[in-house]
Amino acid sequence: MYLTVKLIHIISATLLFGTGLGSAFYMYMAYRSDNMNAMAETNRIVVIADYLFTTPTVIIQLVTGLYLLNHLGLEWTSPWSLSVLGLYLFVGACWLPVVWLQICLRNSAKDLESPDELYRLRMKIWMILGILAFPAVIILYVFMVYKPFFGM
Repeated sequence: MYLTVKLIHIISATLLFGTGLGSAFYMYMAYRSDNMNAMAETNRIVVIADYLFTTPTVIIQLVTGLYLLNHLGLEWTSPWSLSVLGLYLFVGACWLPVVWLQICLRNSAKDLESPDELYRLRMKIWMILGILAFPAVIILYVFMVYKPFFGM
């Protein structure tokens, strides 16, 4: 059972990272095009991708991660556990407003001729949150592979 859960954890981490990076790339490139039709369609698809892929994998990561943590006998208060859970919460704290922003951007893009001030502000905040979350996700991968503090 352990290896099956570990495989599910790895696959869901890969889907989460890939969907996030792909969505960010396509949204940013559509925004740079200054083409509102491209932005509207890309934002629409990114919201769907978050619903179909990101949301389930966020939940799967937590459930499988907690199972693996328990199976390995690691204390929930160990430095490794607290670091991983803290990073997970930090990424989640960045992701939740990103989802809201993507929905707002999707809704407004279809009615605009060109990006207005509010649209540009939302895109700027969206990019900042993504820039903050990205290194935290990389660090989570480092923790999964190298397990610093493991067993401490």
